Amino acid sequence: MLKKILAIVAMLYAAACFAAVDVNKASAAELDSIKGIGPGISTKILDERKKGNFKDWNDFVERVKGIGEGNAAKFSAEGMTVNGQAFKGAAPAAKKAEPKAEAAKPAASAAKK
Repeated sequence: MLKKILAIVAMLYAAACFAAVDVNKASAAELDSIKGIGPGISTKILDERKKGNFKDWNDFVERVKGIGEGNAAKFSAEGMTVNGQAFKGAAPAAKKAEPKAEAAKPAASAAKK
């Protein structure tokens, strides 16, 4: 019986850790728990929220300086929402490691000739 109770408590704790953080309701600590948001950005968010709640992600991106669509997509992927909605804009840009590697190959083959 004790094992079942501990398992349920552990599941509830895990669910709470992955719960969405709504930008219009979150405290500074809750905002800081989002990967990529530190004290500086959370302060900017809270200052803008004092002027009024964010209507949607576009409103959020426009009002909070330093937050673009790329960061909005990252924050949304980490669990942040605006009025319960996830960001539906462009996904974060993928790393472009392949083109650099391909560009290096012709230079290396030219040097061998």
